[in-house]
Amino acid sequence: MFESGFFNTIFTESTLSGTDFLIATCCSVICGLVIALLYNIRNHSSKSFLITLAVLPAAVQMVIMLVNGNLGAGVAVAGAFSLVRFRSAPGRGQEIACIFQAMAVGLATGMGYIGIAAIFTVLISVIMLVLNLTGIGDSSNGERILKITVPENLDFEGKFDSVFDKYLDRYTIEEVKTVNMGSLYKISYHVFTRPDISIKSMMDELRAGNGNLEISLSRPVTSMDEL
Repeated sequence: MFESGFFNTIFTESTLSGTDFLIATCCSVICGLVIALLYNIRNHSSKSFLITLAVLPAAVQMVIMLVNGNLGAGVAVAGAFSLVRFRSAPGRGQEIACIFQAMAVGLATGMGYIGIAAIFTVLISVIMLVLNLTGIGDSSNGERILKITVPENLDFEGKFDSVFDKYLDRYTIEEVKTVNMGSLYKISYHVFTRPDISIKSMMDELRAGNGNLEISLSRPVTSMDEL
């Protein structure tokens, strides 16, 4: 399929030449830009994160070149990189995957495997883009947060089950708290609505059961820093 030399390292001598260094660095930067650009197609991310993806392969490549064969330097660098974790916020799973992808590309270019780095960059980036476009695993379209306010003298347990069974696939009570000096209860439900239902009809039936007090239905707020 490919020539065998395509998968060989460009470093043929023990001493690194300037040409090899420039080739490896240019490949790292290009691969980093490809990763950042393809990731940004269907994801909302900060400029800082995209710049990080673009330059991370080159940074890892430089480290690998400098550490080459030196065990003491390798241990010192590993310790320095471990400190970065304590100054960074946890990210989403896809962000972490892209960071690992960029690091793997840097490892490949740092060892001179330019062809492997290029194929790996394109292959993994295209796979992630296709998975984003197809919406695989996107089962949260009907996920909502339902908040119902009821008077303190209303026995709300089981009060709305008939409405829920009609309009929802499943639901759980997340929180119950008193408001307005204890004269009202506010119940929060984590619900999954059925497709093609009438939200207005559901809200009207719930209003008939809670005395026309406040009801809200909203999408759940997911932090960008959570997995």
